[in-house]
Amino acid sequence: MIELYYWTTPNGHKVTIFLEEAGLQYKIFPVDIRTGEQFKAVFLKIAPNNRIPAIIDRSPLQGSDPISIFESGAILLYLAEKTRKFLPTTLGDRTKVIEWLFWQMGGLGPMAGQNHHFVQYAPEQIPYAIARYVNETNRLYGVLNRQLANREYIAGSYSIADMACYPWIVPYERQQQNLEDFPHLKRWFETMAARPAIIRAYAVAEKYKTPTVTEDSKKILFGQRADSIAPKP
Repeated sequence: MIELYYWTTPNGHKVTIFLEEAGLQYKIFPVDIRTGEQFKAVFLKIAPNNRIPAIIDRSPLQGSDPISIFESGAILLYLAEKTRKFLPTTLGDRTKVIEWLFWQMGGLGPMAGQNHHFVQYAPEQIPYAIARYVNETNRLYGVLNRQLANREYIAGSYSIADMACYPWIVPYERQQQNLEDFPHLKRWFETMAARPAIIRAYAVAEKYKTPTVTEDSKKILFGQRADSIAPKP
């Protein structure tokens, strides 16, 4: 059994997509990041960076004690290795998947995240910041579009690289992007959206659907410093 500490963010969706694709049994423990549950001591024991998602695997392959993992990319790698699914075994193909997983973790996710912040949540509209991150998101869409020009999925066959990237493309309109400008990316996006496991994963998210971020929750989500994130009881 996989215990999933989850909220309805792109990084949270990555893990539910894998679990649904692999048919693994899992139980969701919602962590409402709007109310500060990510700072509770019980959660920080498995996610020291106070970010979702995180998992506890109660049945590791080696039969050891339960294993906890934080960081969505690490979780995808762990689950792929555990199940031997969605990660090739040949060195070259495996490396290609990991390259694109890291590309998402280091590029697409952080840049689109800053895009979301300055376009949607910042207390004041800063034109330079908005242009900076909208343009960088656009550049990254172009990189992905080029990669998909002659292959069905990002690294060739369907893999954890696709699972990592898809949730960050879902809010393309909020990111001020037009999929019509990226035909190969658009084709891949539509293929991904039609996968039954992805449909199921997003149906799971509907159970935890939340209203728009409030001013109070912005104070919790943004602007935290080291001295403000001491574990809560």
